Amino acid sequence: MSRPQTLQLPPSARSRTVTAVLGPTNTGKTHLAIERMLAQPSGLIGLPLRLLAREVYGRIAERAGTDTVALITGEEKIIPKQPRFWVSTVEAMPLDLNTEFVAIDEVQLAGNLDRGHVFTDRILNLRGRSETLLLGSATARPLLERLIPGLNVVTRPRMSILSYAGSKKVSRLPARSAIVAFSSDEVYSIAELLRRQRGGAAVVLGSLSPRTRNAQVDLFQNGDVDHLVATDAIGMGLNLDVHHIAFAGNRKYDGYQYRQLTPSEMGQIAGRAGRHTKDGTFGVTGRVDPLDDDLIEQIESHHFDSLKVLQWRNSALDFSSTNALRRSLDLPPREEGLARAPTGDDITALEHLLRDSAISDMAKGAKSVELLWDVCQVPDYRKIAPANHGDLLATIYNHLMRHNAIEDDWFSRQLAFADRVDGDIDTLANRIAHIRTWTYVANRPDWLADPAHWQDVTRSIEDKLSDALHDRLTQRFVDRRTSVLMRRLRENAMLEAEITSSGDVLVEGQHIGNLLGFRFAPDAAAEGPDGKTVRAAAQKALTTEIESRAEKLGKSENSDFVLTSDGAIRWRGEPVAKLSPTDDVLAPAALLLADEHLTGPARDTVQNRLNLWVKAQVDTLLKPLMDLKTGEGLEGLARGIAFRIVEGLGILERQDASDEIRQLDQDMRASLRKHGVRFGAYTIFVPALLKPAPSQLLAQLWALKHGELDMNGMEELPQLSASGRTSIPVNPEIQPALYKVVGFRVCGPRAVRVDILERLADLIRPLIAWKPLDSEVAPPEGAIETGGGFTVTVAMTSLLGCAGEDFSAVLKSLGYRLETKEVQRPVAPKADPTEVTPDTAEPAAVADTPAAETAATAESAETEAAATEASDTSAAEQAAEEAPATTDAETSAEAQAPETEDAQTAEPTPAGEPEMETVTIEIWRPGRHDRRPRGRQDQRRGGDNRKQQGPKGAPGERRHGKPGKSGPNKGRAGQKSFDGVNRRDKAPKDKPIDPNSPFAALMALKENMDDKDKK
Repeated sequence: MSRPQTLQLPPSARSRTVTAVLGPTNTGKTHLAIERMLAQPSGLIGLPLRLLAREVYGRIAERAGTDTVALITGEEKIIPKQPRFWVSTVEAMPLDLNTEFVAIDEVQLAGNLDRGHVFTDRILNLRGRSETLLLGSATARPLLERLIPGLNVVTRPRMSILSYAGSKKVSRLPARSAIVAFSSDEVYSIAELLRRQRGGAAVVLGSLSPRTRNAQVDLFQNGDVDHLVATDAIGMGLNLDVHHIAFAGNRKYDGYQYRQLTPSEMGQIAGRAGRHTKDGTFGVTGRVDPLDDDLIEQIESHHFDSLKVLQWRNSALDFSSTNALRRSLDLPPREEGLARAPTGDDITALEHLLRDSAISDMAKGAKSVELLWDVCQVPDYRKIAPANHGDLLATIYNHLMRHNAIEDDWFSRQLAFADRVDGDIDTLANRIAHIRTWTYVANRPDWLADPAHWQDVTRSIEDKLSDALHDRLTQRFVDRRTSVLMRRLRENAMLEAEITSSGDVLVEGQHIGNLLGFRFAPDAAAEGPDGKTVRAAAQKALTTEIESRAEKLGKSENSDFVLTSDGAIRWRGEPVAKLSPTDDVLAPAALLLADEHLTGPARDTVQNRLNLWVKAQVDTLLKPLMDLKTGEGLEGLARGIAFRIVEGLGILERQDASDEIRQLDQDMRASLRKHGVRFGAYTIFVPALLKPAPSQLLAQLWALKHGELDMNGMEELPQLSASGRTSIPVNPEIQPALYKVVGFRVCGPRAVRVDILERLADLIRPLIAWKPLDSEVAPPEGAIETGGGFTVTVAMTSLLGCAGEDFSAVLKSLGYRLETKEVQRPVAPKADPTEVTPDTAEPAAVADTPAAETAATAESAETEAAATEASDTSAAEQAAEEAPATTDAETSAEAQAPETEDAQTAEPTPAGEPEMETVTIEIWRPGRHDRRPRGRQDQRRGGDNRKQQGPKGAPGERRHGKPGKSGPNKGRAGQKSFDGVNRRDKAPKDKPIDPNSPFAALMALKENMDDKDKK
């Protein structure tokens, strides 16, 4: 296909039908050209940008119909069957058309070093039959009049006033501003700043595809953002609703060097401010110095120095050979006012290709040379390197020369490199540049076997990449929420606010914060210069919702509230208050978590309901303690003991109140037992408060009083207490007082639950008090023959879940002292190694195993049930109940009772005496705690002193010399019988015995034993 060329018109014929319409920006020149063209039967208009060509095409198609308008650019062709009007970029203007009307826009670009020669060729040689309009700046007038003698010139004044507004920070630029920079890095950094402070900005770069630029411009034109950041591409005829132009730079790279913008270039850009009759302003921002007065006067008056020359390159090319083509391209201009254009990318590509001998050999003949030149016209959108672009063109030329078309497989593989939408902004921009090259190639009608198909494919890929790039730019530089809100505010519309069920606060569908309970937490990203207006719009919705919530909370059931471990009160999952300490640890206050939106009666409703719930929670979970605090039915010393128990949050060390306790009579004790108090050997406590829920609440109240809800142990101790563990290792970082609050007593390296300590005392008490009544009766497990001590049994270690040194440390902390003794016992028969029986198993570490801990947990579960009894169960009665369950247990070697071994030694068998061995056993005896002189005063203190175990009045402790004769009724004053109770401490005959007292239980036990002796 031959390449169409314009006829070279002589100067005398150039002015035919030509009118130059010149003036500054915003004079309506492009609008005039569109109106004049639509008045003609046919027409052609050339525009400087593909983007502007698209805009004009849309305006003409809207009025004349799409079936009458064609669009031709280097990368896009829309040609209906019988078009009347043609819209094109200047480079792509069809030169073989013969239309009634021709218009060329921005003719001053004929002075551009890169593209100027194309504009000059169209200005001098392309004409309409009836009318030709040359549109542009007045700076081109002298050269146009010189090159086109007799030219008719029409000047048009600007429709609005353009004035200088000085220097402003980027963050203080007015709405509808365009900021002009001259590198992508500057554009991106300014757009990032505007996103953070003003909601975002649209971005327009010369390297963006037209579809992406259109989408970004639409963001600005639609009001989604108030600012546009762009290169000088916006000075090329784009019609934007810009009120202010701010120069963030005044130097640019023109393809050859970095240089200052000329006054006319600055005027062309600044002139985009103010459209139609609306005035505009311009100024500087960033690091640009304020403009000097002379430059300001030039821009405001639109008076600039005229162009000195127009760029020219011979368009009547000779394709007879490559050398002839070179010579025709090197021809200088012969007219004054024209200058030969610098070497362009197409000439550089031609020289690169001709250095390849294979290309030179193929480029023989006019057709081949012309095809080579056409291949060199493929734009270098990728801008990688001239050599890289030249190699690509060489491949295309080889395909065309060898196969008369580019192979589909090869072309498809090139497209595949760009057909991906992942990656960042720069990656997508590079892919768009890559696909634009192939879009240009696909739009050549004779380079592909099926150009229409490949045009659709390349356009589809470019559109997909353009949309993805627009999305990336929008995500990075536009805060959608803020932009939507700002647009609604500019429209002076009532903003619609709503609150979702999850508490999200939306204004015009945009998230601005969360409503947490009765507090509004604004989204930090929603804060800005208009943040107060946005919050004011949400105020009504917040007030309504909060009042509704207050009403619902006031009617809520107790189950709707939860007290969390950090002291917060949550209502239906949302924090509404937190506990606050008062003078009374058992009466904390509810501190309301609410802001100014909750006021008046609604606030009172919420506060009253929360106060009521806190009181109900404490009264319910801590009822035994609250009853003791009230003290109903308690008198005298009993009321004092109750006060001490309440003061200790349900725990009172017995030794701390030993004198008062000894003075309690049976009525006082009974009244305390009715309130759930248990008199233990070591602790006076309320078993019901050891349960998980009361224990955890007590720990919180105690920590709250001490101002340390986050203290060490607050998380793990209540959980360990709730897990059923009977003893736990002591953490030195946890305060001992906290162990006590949750119901544990620190005993050396372990903390033992107070009710478990009492069960341990119940196991030890009868062993210490045991005396042999019959030499043939074997002692119970753990008892020793002489009495007054015991050995450790598996039942004891299983109960505490520990053994060995830990268990010994617990006993020592309770006041017991250790003795060792050597005893004789039969040698155990050697077991068959193939047979393992319970007798050969080693039980020494039973309590250290998980099974032992499980057993301890099981024991604890039983204790929970037993501990809730209101009465103080007799130690002897408990020992009698538990002894049968432990008599068959195997004890450890270090804790083996000698009496047990002696009892197991049977009569000599006919075979002879059994072999004996000597072993060392550990015997524990109560330590002497009370160092006061012993005498009648101790005797007069009665049974309470003698009932204590361990370090104070431990069972079996002989305080008055040698004990008397054994027997249930022959003990001296201060001497105890086998059940550990002084027989002189009897209830008065004239007063009925309390059936719940330990004395009643002991008497019943004695009667049972007397009956057995008689039998």
